[in-house]
Amino acid sequence: MTLTHHTKGATGANAMRRLVLAAGMSLLVRPASATPQTLDAAIRAFTGGAQLGAGKVVLDVAPLVDNGNVVPLSVRVDSPMSADNHVTDIAVFNERNPQSDVARFRLGPRAGKAEVSTRIRLATSQKLTAIARFSDGSFQAQTVDVIVTLAACIEGEA
Repeated sequence: MTLTHHTKGATGANAMRRLVLAAGMSLLVRPASATPQTLDAAIRAFTGGAQLGAGKVVLDVAPLVDNGNVVPLSVRVDSPMSADNHVTDIAVFNERNPQSDVARFRLGPRAGKAEVSTRIRLATSQKLTAIARFSDGSFQAQTVDVIVTLAACIEGEA
């Protein structure tokens, strides 16, 4: 991309400033170019294809969300968080957003408890999956369905 036409008539610092602003503006208006993955592919990439257990992960998110722009969620994992038995990572994945990998949290035994919370955007009603990786290399997960009445982060819709 050539930006010389944006700097016509400007000299020195003004030319550079206009060039930087023009380049920045062109980046701001471009749609996201992420390559969407399926939920299963994103989970396989995180777990390396390992078997997922159930029962130790609690994904707490409202089952009915009025506005997909701000969706609070928390993940708790039953773990002693000791030096030899702790959660090393918690990841949250979604089914229908442009990017399936929503959030990743790295933990250690000094965290005290395996609990994280955040807010995310949801494009539409979909499944969310929280996965915990343990220090022994095992994985535990929980999947929940969330219904969104006002969608967020839709790309290419007119």
